[in-house]
Amino acid sequence: MPSIARRRRSRLSKLQRRQRRRQQTRKDRAVRRRLAQLRTQLPRPALRLLDTLGRAFTQATALRFALLVPAALLTVGRHTVANLLRTLGPLVPGDASSYRRLFSHRRWSSWRLARFLTDWVLEHLLPDGPVLLAGDDTVDEHRGKKVYGKGRHRDPVRSTHNYTAFRWGHKWVVVAVLVRLPFTRRRWALPVLVALYRSEEENRRQKRRHKTPPVLLRQLLRVLLRWFPRRQFVCTADGNFATHDLARFAARHPQRLTYLSHFYADASLYDPPPAASGKRRKGRPRVRGRKRPSPAAVVARATRQQLNVAWYGGGRRRVEVVTGTGHWYQSGAGLVAIVWVWVHDKTGTHRDDYFFATDQTWTAAQIIETYTGRWNLETTFQEMRCCLGLETTRGRKAATVLRVAPCLFGLYTVVVALYVQLPARRRQGGVLSWAGKQDVTFSDALTTVRRWLWVEWVFAIPGHRKAFTKLSRSFQQTLLAGLAPAP
Repeated sequence: MPSIARRRRSRLSKLQRRQRRRQQTRKDRAVRRRLAQLRTQLPRPALRLLDTLGRAFTQATALRFALLVPAALLTVGRHTVANLLRTLGPLVPGDASSYRRLFSHRRWSSWRLARFLTDWVLEHLLPDGPVLLAGDDTVDEHRGKKVYGKGRHRDPVRSTHNYTAFRWGHKWVVVAVLVRLPFTRRRWALPVLVALYRSEEENRRQKRRHKTPPVLLRQLLRVLLRWFPRRQFVCTADGNFATHDLARFAARHPQRLTYLSHFYADASLYDPPPAASGKRRKGRPRVRGRKRPSPAAVVARATRQQLNVAWYGGGRRRVEVVTGTGHWYQSGAGLVAIVWVWVHDKTGTHRDDYFFATDQTWTAAQIIETYTGRWNLETTFQEMRCCLGLETTRGRKAATVLRVAPCLFGLYTVVVALYVQLPARRRQGGVLSWAGKQDVTFSDALTTVRRWLWVEWVFAIPGHRKAFTKLSRSFQQTLLAGLAPAP
């Protein structure tokens, strides 16, 4: 008898498991149908962009991704997955854990996602001509004792010449495309590629080769050169990336990449090695020629040239410059042909500085104006913190950390991509004006996109449209001002 009872219980348990699987399958299908319906109700510009980015995912993951992106755009405050789902409320079908698993367990490549986003930016915003890039690193604070990749990093924003501030969190090396939009005077920096820097102690503990931020920037540039073999790039970076290695990498691709950065007053400059004569000489051939004076020595006795150049923030500035050329030498690494420029700000607000470029045909004005345009990436970092919740994520596992922050960087580019596709009458909806303001800011673009999504997507859903249209015009504007406030 006990054996018969056990067999009966076994049959019942199998039937129960089979019924549960069928019920779960029916629920999953219902959730997919609802997600597909919400996706098709998105405005056409958003749907086209999400279709391009969705090629990086499987069909089921792409449907959830297509819901999380507009949810992230509409969310005000912390950009955790829970808060994103809380913004849309009952519009979100399925269990909340399925959306968290999109970052922690689903199989998809952030590199493929970055490839499609970069391809869209270059095709629609920079269809021809050289592509201006800005490279830099930023530190975002991340609390928690067991967070993957967390380290103690110097915070360049809070540090001064006399005081060094440190923060516990992640250091991200970012490459952004500098785009001049028709409604702004300065170029906007749109992040497209992101890499996580890991400390030397962690790499040693994981038995992994240590990669410095300049090495990570070189790898990101190599990826862009491989993805877009027919495009020419110009990359600028600050003094932390003023390395001979990056200059040598650009010199190996002279037709594809030009690199600009800070330079050194005491840099070792030489002539190229003399041509080999017909007579055989003992020993190895020379790798460098006659030593040239250092940039500081040249500036001390040279005649200064007066220029009026574009400056940080979109204005112009009168400066004095001294230029020179030479071959930058580093032991064991060889020579790199560069042109350098010394800059003196005549207003006295900026200290004297040196810059260099790997293309010796560049003029001093080109180098200065290209380098000062790099500052727009710092503006992007600040706007991401105050508008897109860069430091509010709470993931701690490796897959989550390596996906969430890069997606937030890409979200900045998505906001601009949607804003430029809006009709002119829609662009004015969220723009704030005050005395002296001349350009559209990122907070204006984000507010406009949020209002557009609320009106054209959430309030346009059947059942919501009728209730929203019954409201008075003034109350509609008041409601949108509360849902999409200017950061």
